[in-house]
This record gives sequence, structure tokens and C-alpha cells, in this order.
Amino acid sequence: MHIAITGNIGAGKTTLAEQLAAHYGWEVLYEAVEGNPYLADFYDDMPRWSFNLQIYFLNSRFAQVKKIMDIQQANRVASHPKTVVQDRTIYEDAAIFARNLYQNASMTERDYDTYQHLFANMMSLVRPPDLMIYLRASLPKLREQIQKRGRSYEQRISDEYLTSLNQLYEEFVASYQFGPVLVLDVNALDYANKPTDFKYVLDQIDAQLKI
Repeated sequence: MHIAITGNIGAGKTTLAEQLAAHYGWEVLYEAVEGNPYLADFYDDMPRWSFNLQIYFLNSRFAQVKKIMDIQQANRVASHPKTVVQDRTIYEDAAIFARNLYQNASMTERDYDTYQHLFANMMSLVRPPDLMIYLRASLPKLREQIQKRGRSYEQRISDEYLTSLNQLYEEFVASYQFGPVLVLDVNALDYANKPTDFKYVLDQIDAQLKI
């Protein structure tokens, strides 16, 4: 089974993925943030590094797609099938992050077209997750989380950038038709520190998966 967690920068995806993995015994597939050779440069100069960064993320996400396919293939004959929980999906790369950069003139039309053609070719091999969990977070919540985790390059992210990503996330979730989506309002939840909130999340997931 493949569970995906989506949401803006600082929404709490990695924290939730790790908690779910610990609770259910799932395997986490992390976003390629640590060791990313473009990320810090990108936040210093988005137009210069936007295409490089998005290609890097797209490649790493496609590697995860292939790993998930291998796991799903092995699950067909496994006595104990594995479930993976993915920290952000390949869909978001194209529908939200690359699109946002193009719309705010931080990616050229030529680069955006090249990116979209590459993404379209990859999509022929992509299987949607069995459940997508969207973490809806307000700008103040995102700011709070970004400040708390203390990545220096993220402190330079503008409010406008986060707000435009939020808008695209809402559009993406509203139009997503590849499978079920569970929307969690993380403005009202503290699943990292409050067991009752985490239980609420588990109950919602169990209901979706009919566990």
C-alpha cells in the first residue's frame, strides 16, 4: 500500500510521516532536502536555479516512484506486504512548485515546457497513492513551523511565495481525481505533541483505509 502526505513547506509532512511509520510499521520515503545541492542557492536566486532545483526534485521523486513499484510488485507474493508513506508526491512537483515558479516569472517558458514534457513522459509509469493526506496550513502556521525547524535558507522564503503555493495546493486538491484525499486542518491539530490529536488523525486514516 502507498500512502502519500502532501502540503506546503512547513505543514508538518515529515513529522506526520514518521509518526505514522512508527505507529503502523510503515516505511518512510523522505523528500530529497538534506544534501540537496541546489536548495540554498535557489532561495538566494530563484530565477537562476529554479529549473535545476525542480529537475533535481523530479528525478529524486521518480526514483521513489520506481522504488514504490518494486515494493508493490514484491507485495504480490509477500506474506507480510509492506506499506510506504511518502513525504510529498511527484504530482506536486509539476502542479504546484514548477507551475508557481513559471507563474511568478522565476522560470522561463522554455524551461517550463521542457520540464512539463519530461513530467508527462514520467507520468505514464506513475501509479497514484492508495490514499493522499493533505495537510492544510495557514501562513502563520507555516511560518511558525519553518522558524521552529531552523533551516537557515528557509527563513528567506517570502510570505508571497508561501501564499501562492497555498493557493495552488487548494486548486490541486480540489481537482485531484486519481484517488481518495483526506484533508487535515493542521491549524487546529498538534499531533506531534498531543496524543488526542494524533489519535484523531489515526481514526481518520483508519476510516479511509477501513482498517
